[in-house]
Amino acid sequence: MRVRAEAHSRTSASVCPCGATVTLADRPDATVVRHAGTVGKAHAPDLTPTDLTPRLTAAAHLPDLFLPPLTPTPVDLHTRLVSFWPYGVPVDPEDPDAAPWEAAAGLLARLHRTPAPTPLPAMRGPVKAALALSRLRAATDGGPAADAVLRAWGTLPVWARAEAPQPDTTTLCHGDLHLGQLVRHPAPDGPWRLIDVDDLGVGVPAWDLGRPAAWYACGLLPPEEWRRFLAAYRAAGGTAVPADGDPWPALDVPARALTAQTAARAITKALAEGRGLDEVEQALVDACDRMASVPPQLVHEAAK
Repeated sequence: MRVRAEAHSRTSASVCPCGATVTLADRPDATVVRHAGTVGKAHAPDLTPTDLTPRLTAAAHLPDLFLPPLTPTPVDLHTRLVSFWPYGVPVDPEDPDAAPWEAAAGLLARLHRTPAPTPLPAMRGPVKAALALSRLRAATDGGPAADAVLRAWGTLPVWARAEAPQPDTTTLCHGDLHLGQLVRHPAPDGPWRLIDVDDLGVGVPAWDLGRPAAWYACGLLPPEEWRRFLAAYRAAGGTAVPADGDPWPALDVPARALTAQTAARAITKALAEGRGLDEVEQALVDACDRMASVPPQLVHEAAK
């Protein structure tokens, strides 16, 4: 089964004299609205200027990697921080054969080799994963699916569960990489750029490869697409994995953590909707069940 790009969750439109206003996403952690060539994003309610401003500033200093914000200073609007961006064309979730794996890998490799242009907090990937597990615990009293995910989560080193600092505190990382985080700018066929800086920071670069690695390990990403992505990352000088040989000692923990995070979200969503797990969601839970019986490969001494 091919994995489609994680794309905008909802689209609606309203009419005004100067053109349509389109809601691109509306979730508890973000609302994204497009008006003509400008996109406004209302960030998570708990995100502070101290969290967001240095990340916006970093993106503004890295226009060859990130879509730069229209201003590096967020606006406080009705208790939510709002940032503004030029519109870029996203990956088409209906055309998985055109997925820009090489472009994503090249951008990541360059990002991981780039010194942080401004002091940044830690990459937020482990924090987001831990939040997904906390929501799973709050949403269910147990059951085989939830138990499998929680057991897999419990095998991870403390840094991957956001219970201790990450063993790398200098490498610049995106923090939430998937194909929905790429756009072409200028539209419609400009170069690919990364978007969504909410989790940008310094940390373990293998985390940025963890989601495609997890999809591949779960049988949700075809081997050829995984090989394309990994080969392109290595060819571009990415530092998260060795230049050749087995990449899994570096990728194992992030891939496990992101599998558990995605499975936790899937179960929580299914419970809220009063339905069973679909085929993809069950595959993630099954992967967690397998992972729980095999200890992860710990590649950082500090993670032990």
